[in-house]
Amino acid sequence: MHGAFYIALLIGPPTALLSCFLVLKGWSLMGDAVSHAVLPGVIVAYIAGLPLIVGAFIAGMVCSVLTGYLDANSRVRQDTVMGVVFSGMFGLGLVLYTKVETNVHLDHILFGNMLGVTSGDLWTSGVIGVLVCAALLIRWKDLLLNAFDPAQARAIGLPVTLLHYGLLTVLSLTIVATLKAVGLILAIGLLIAPGAIAFLITRQFRHMLAAAVVASTGSLVLGVYLSFWIGSDAGPTVILVLTVLFIAAFLTRMTLNRRREAQQI
Repeated sequence: MHGAFYIALLIGPPTALLSCFLVLKGWSLMGDAVSHAVLPGVIVAYIAGLPLIVGAFIAGMVCSVLTGYLDANSRVRQDTVMGVVFSGMFGLGLVLYTKVETNVHLDHILFGNMLGVTSGDLWTSGVIGVLVCAALLIRWKDLLLNAFDPAQARAIGLPVTLLHYGLLTVLSLTIVATLKAVGLILAIGLLIAPGAIAFLITRQFRHMLAAAVVASTGSLVLGVYLSFWIGSDAGPTVILVLTVLFIAAFLTRMTLNRRREAQQI
C-alpha cells in the first residue's frame, strides 16, 4: 500500500499537466492510440532482454511518428489513421504475447498493478514525472498557442514541428511512467479525465493546470484508499473515481449555465 500511494503521488502531476494540453489540442484519441500501441514494444523488449520501459517508449514513438506521417501523406482523416495504427500495433502485441513463453502476467501489463510496484518503478516514474512536468511548465505558453492557433505560432517564429513532436515524446514518456500503475488500457483515463474535469470548472489556463493536478492526484490517492476497503484493484478504482468527478463537474457546470441563462432572461 505504501508503494501504491507513493506512485500515485508521482504520476498524478505529470499526467494532469499533460491531459490539459491533450484536451485543448483535441488529442484524446492520440493518447489512447499511443497507450495501446506500446504493447508490442513491451513484448519485444522482454524477448531481447531489455527493460520493458525502453520497448514501450520506442513503440510509442513509432506509433506517434507513423500516425503523423500517414496523416500528412494520405486523404484519410487523422482519427481514422490513429484507429488503424493503434489497433494494428495492439493486435501485433497480442499475437507476439501468445507466441512467447513468459511469466509476465498480461493482466499487469494491460491493467497495471499498483500494489506490486518496486523501488525501481518508483524511481522510473519519479524521474520521468520531473522531466515531463519541467518540460510542460517551461514551454506551456508556446504549447498553448500551438494548440489553439498553429498558424499564428508559426508566424511568430515558434518551432511548431519541434513542439508537435516534443509533445508526442512527452506523451510516450508519461505512458511509460504510468505503465506499472494503471497499465496500457486504463492509462487513457489519467491522460484525459483530469484535463476534462479542469476544463469544465475553470476559465483560465493557469487555473486549469492547478485544478487538473488536484483532480488527478486526489483521485489516485482516494482510489488506492478505496480499493483497500472495497477489495478491488487500485487502477480501475482510480479511473472510476475520476469518472465520478467528471460527471459531478459536468452537472455542476450545466447547473451554473442554466442559472446564468435564467438570470439573463
